[in-house]
Amino acid sequence: MITKPNHVPERLALLAPSAMDPFLTEELLRGERVHGGIDLAKVVEPLPEDDPRWSVEPIRGLVEDAVFEFGKDRTRADAWLAPRLHATLRLTRREAADRRLWNHLALAVAPDYVAWRHLSEPTATRPESRIAAERFRGAGDRQCFARLWWAAELFRDGPDYAPVEAACGNQDLLHTGLRLSLIDHRPTAQALVRLLRSELVTSGREINGLIAAVNAAGATLFYDVLAPDVPRDPLRLRDWIAEAGSAPPVARHTLPEGPDEEPVPEESVAALADCFTELFATVPVRGRKAEA
Repeated sequence: MITKPNHVPERLALLAPSAMDPFLTEELLRGERVHGGIDLAKVVEPLPEDDPRWSVEPIRGLVEDAVFEFGKDRTRADAWLAPRLHATLRLTRREAADRRLWNHLALAVAPDYVAWRHLSEPTATRPESRIAAERFRGAGDRQCFARLWWAAELFRDGPDYAPVEAACGNQDLLHTGLRLSLIDHRPTAQALVRLLRSELVTSGREINGLIAAVNAAGATLFYDVLAPDVPRDPLRLRDWIAEAGSAPPVARHTLPEGPDEEPVPEESVAALADCFTELFATVPVRGRKAEA
């Protein structure tokens, strides 16, 4: 397994997709050898130096602790890292939508973590282990770190990251849910987590069937009318971001706290959970026995 580059930058920066090509070598994508880091540092766009959020050290600490903690159980690291990455790298959604930031994090700061988490296991049909290039520079639902930050942003319940742990602990909900635009409706996200926690849905087939039904019904049912959310106060997010420089490192054994925003109204989550339960009863899932 590869190690971190010889030169790891001290601060995050912006890295354009076109500038990544010379460094996404076959040796890197096979998990054999990483770039040195010096040449990569020459093609990045720096971020403001007076912003403490761009320090790399806290993020390197997190990814190294994740590898140490979870060893060969790589998928379990998602549920642990997602809330802590979000609480450490305090971003607005506009900032998080800039893929260049995630490109730099994955390729310049922590390519060794990307390789550890996403190097495929050899199979009979694909005997060569490989990292998909999209784990370094892909969309928000595929890129190694963007997917975790966005999952934490969309599944947190105000400052509470416990729903994020549940959502990221299931790869089907994490992968499919991030591609569902309705997840931006907070009661919908919390209702899906509630069904997962209640073990009404457990298998990948059940979760994918439920999400497909929820998405299809959303074309005719207005979830924001059935389950209204409270208005979000942007000042609370700004205050949380402004405190980044004075915030202590996130705890490793307890969940951090997110922005001090209002939680999702309980009545809205309950209403949608009931609605989704009824929808799920009609979903054809292979292997599930029909009940009278």
